[in-house]
Amino acid sequence: MESKLLIQDKEIAVPGEILAEGMDFVPGPGTYRIGETIVASRLGLVQVDGRALKLIPMSGKYMPKRDDTIIGQVVDILFSGWRVDINSAYPGMLNIKDATSDFVSKGADLTQYYTFGDYIVTKITNVTSQKLVDLSMRGPGLKKLKGGRIISVNPSKVPRIIGKQGSMVSLIKEATYSRITVGQNGLIWIDGEPENELVAIEAIRKIENEAHLAGLTEKVKEFLDANKSRIKEVEMKPEEPEEQPERFERFDRERPRYGDRPRYNDRPPRREGDRPFNRRRFS
Repeated sequence: MESKLLIQDKEIAVPGEILAEGMDFVPGPGTYRIGETIVASRLGLVQVDGRALKLIPMSGKYMPKRDDTIIGQVVDILFSGWRVDINSAYPGMLNIKDATSDFVSKGADLTQYYTFGDYIVTKITNVTSQKLVDLSMRGPGLKKLKGGRIISVNPSKVPRIIGKQGSMVSLIKEATYSRITVGQNGLIWIDGEPENELVAIEAIRKIENEAHLAGLTEKVKEFLDANKSRIKEVEMKPEEPEEQPERFERFDRERPRYGDRPRYNDRPPRREGDRPFNRRRFS
């Protein structure tokens, strides 16, 4: 059978629809193969990536995946860490060892690090078969969020909001003079002047509602230009410096050379009746 693509990029496919014929195409997420045809398994937006056919779901809850950078809210404090709401059916767990490099004694007050209601940018390090989600604050850009506001969008529309190599979200940042962090779980943090935040939210909602349409970047540019009079031109807020983990003292000091070890130079003097010292035993 001659290979043929039956649907174009960015078109909407329904479950059971045949997307391509032939063996030259490869099924991706949201699609499967029947014989020599590739069929859609759910309602979604078709993405043609070379020979691979993928479906971006139009709706649905966030499913945690390893290495995702997300935004979560602290909802409980335990003896060993914090329970975090990650906008999913499954909560996340942030252990003390993954939250800070400080030595935390048993029974210490953990609210000095994160308390109820705090929003954090965190990373998923592991998802077990029972959907237990482990989180970490060790990495670039992972921090506690201060100020600003949080909005929620459909998690399946996050790739369109971010854009290729972050082009779409960068466009909104520069136009509204705001700091924006997009979590892959559908939570977005916006920090800027109140008027500018409203314009940024409207632009994000426009992307969410029109994610299935072509030429979306141009439409967003036109929207931002049309609302330029509402935007207050201010100096961009600098990014808050990230807390660097403390280095252990034993790695900071210079390592002694072999001949300078105390067991040779600082050995007590030999007393009468002692056995001769044999260096081979310690080499």
